[in-house]
Amino acid sequence: MIRNISNITLLTSLIACLLLLGNCAKSPEDMVLVPAGEFKMGSNEVDTEAKALQYGDNRPWYANERPESKVNLKAFYIDRYEVTNAGYLEFVKATNHRQPDYWQNGIYPPNTDKNPVVMVDWNEAKAYCEWKGRRLPSEAEWEKAARGVDGRRFPWGNEFDIKKTNALGAYNGLLPVGTLEDGKSPYGVYDMAGNVQEWVEDWYKPYPGNDFNDKDYGEVRKVVRGGGWGGMGHYSLQVYVRTSFRNTAPPDGRFNDLGFRCAK
Repeated sequence: MIRNISNITLLTSLIACLLLLGNCAKSPEDMVLVPAGEFKMGSNEVDTEAKALQYGDNRPWYANERPESKVNLKAFYIDRYEVTNAGYLEFVKATNHRQPDYWQNGIYPPNTDKNPVVMVDWNEAKAYCEWKGRRLPSEAEWEKAARGVDGRRFPWGNEFDIKKTNALGAYNGLLPVGTLEDGKSPYGVYDMAGNVQEWVEDWYKPYPGNDFNDKDYGEVRKVVRGGGWGGMGHYSLQVYVRTSFRNTAPPDGRFNDLGFRCAK
């Protein structure tokens, strides 16, 4: 069933490209089109056994994802890959922006040019996207690009598969972007589960109709999506790399498993 839906999604994407955005040949470099339309956002799942508390999480699983709703978006483009060290170096050289802490003398570690850039805060990620003539994706755009229109739990489908995600330290650190071919989303977007978590535009706020009282809601923390390469236990891993999972970070936070991609 998922395969058939993917074929329909690709056909819809092509039609949108022709009718809404003109010539497909003019698509921005290394970006994919996500066509206009409705998709399922969020989740109605409930942590009935309070496993989150058992494993030391600071909020109940799924509580900030409710209620699942249908969201209608305009067509947009999103980066096929997470922004890499090599791409970010061009930005640093052109703008004299601060370099990430793990770089030395203006250069990233050897053989990591295609690894996603990390240790970049929200404002730096936003500045890079604007320099490229792009922007950070909204939370809704990110989720639609990750899960498509069939409400899948993971970018590749509804069943968890550790071989399709760089998480739980399975690869002892970051992978070059696009390595896990079988883990891409219905639109052909890579690494939306694992490798690095990703900044999006939105402040961390409740969805309409959400009844969870989270002290972090408000304009203090930004939403982070996608799950990272490490720092998660076996029992909670499948929760953190789901397409609807919402994490947060302060805008000035810099972490070794947090990067970004752009939209347009």
